[in-house]
Amino acid sequence: MANDVDIAGSNYNYKKLIWLFLGVAFFVVTYYSPMWPDAIDPTGKHFALSKEGKGALAVFLLAGTWWVFEVVPIGVTSLAIGVLQALFLIRPAKVAFKDFMDPSVMFIFGSIVIGLVFTKTGLTRRLAYKMLAIVGEKTSMIYLGCFLVTAALTHIMAHTAVAATIYPLLVAIYALYGEGDKPTKFGKGLFMGMAYVAGAGSIVTLLGAARGAVAIGFFKDVMNQDIGFFELTYYMFPIGWLMTFLLWGFFMIFCKPEKKAIPGLKERAKRLYAELGGITRKEVVAATIVGLCILALAVSAILKAAIPGFVPPHKTALILMSTILFFITGILDINDLESIPWNIILLFAGAMSIGFCLWDTGAAEWMAINWLVMFQNANWFVFVMGIAFFVLMMTNFIMNVAAIAISLPVALVIAPYLNVAGEVILFASLVTAGMPFLLLVGAAPNAIAYDSKQFTTGEFFLYGIPASVLLMVVTGFAVYVLWPIMGMPILLK
Repeated sequence: MANDVDIAGSNYNYKKLIWLFLGVAFFVVTYYSPMWPDAIDPTGKHFALSKEGKGALAVFLLAGTWWVFEVVPIGVTSLAIGVLQALFLIRPAKVAFKDFMDPSVMFIFGSIVIGLVFTKTGLTRRLAYKMLAIVGEKTSMIYLGCFLVTAALTHIMAHTAVAATIYPLLVAIYALYGEGDKPTKFGKGLFMGMAYVAGAGSIVTLLGAARGAVAIGFFKDVMNQDIGFFELTYYMFPIGWLMTFLLWGFFMIFCKPEKKAIPGLKERAKRLYAELGGITRKEVVAATIVGLCILALAVSAILKAAIPGFVPPHKTALILMSTILFFITGILDINDLESIPWNIILLFAGAMSIGFCLWDTGAAEWMAINWLVMFQNANWFVFVMGIAFFVLMMTNFIMNVAAIAISLPVALVIAPYLNVAGEVILFASLVTAGMPFLLLVGAAPNAIAYDSKQFTTGEFFLYGIPASVLLMVVTGFAVYVLWPIMGMPILLK
């Protein structure tokens, strides 16, 4: 029996070794290949791919392979991204590793700390037991209740912070499922569903993620036209909530819980809630700090959208202020820093570094132009969906802000040649940029959910394929049917 285990373990390591060397092979072949042809935009302008740009693509391919098949811990793959940039002179080490402390990475750190505080103070269990007492014992309703709360919260706060806050609540709920820490279909659906739905909800307002404000900024620069806070919500609200309910159905099919119901759960949740007793001082202080942080983030985002020229405090500074206050008030201490999932932090540090690397070296622009010019003579619908698909794929590998930044300006330049209005390109891109269902690096909620150990990176990728197909179908429905009915300009007059 022991020999069988050894053989199984050996085979498993052997497979990992194959994927490890395949990633290295992708890097070597790409980096040392002859120079690739220029990209040429519709105006005839040439965009050469430099040696550094080719190197960025080489790192990109290695990291993608290692991330999907998890040949080493995902945070270690991120370290390799910085190391390869420095060793092969793709970018200076000071630049490559400085991205590891980008404000977006620190925002993720602050969001995770909020989740840690909810768990330590007991707020998580209090909220979990109250939710279960409301939604009842059916696992389908537990799915729905968790998804609705997640989607709703992303309308008023960043989806990273929402995921970090909801995650410990899901851990408390799953503990009552009765399977311990063992991976189950219910566990996969609960945690992956939270990540997917956080993305769906985050497209509805400018408060859910930074990508919306960045895209609107590019749109104004290229088209000289403003998109308001409420205009974005008007077009995105039906898509975000349609995806939320469709994803509920998706996980009821692909991750149908082993148990239709958990008998006695409702009464047990009520009893456990009563056993918690009255709310403690630490819970009040923690809830107050988090509430003020959310309020500050929401108000600053609204004021920025409503008042031209208004410069709000940076969102990272606001969320890190809550971290500082947690330590000042004694809610957290130095030992709690050891509980931070640094593997997840490093994952996003590496994602930021490769994203900026592709951008700085011109590789991202080269890819975008090569892809989008293939559709310059296509039907308008094919063109728009081609853009949406490119953004969907890029946002799974690099930060969605970068995916928008490299594709939207090029697409908006090509659009007039096909008589396509800029608005439909903007909104279609924002829909797919918000829901990277394939790779953990696509969005922070994906990586936060991964910390549950209910699924592997490979499983996440496989479930993400049909989910991404569903997303493209919904995007096509919005572009061809829903948005024209709602009054969105689709074709130029």
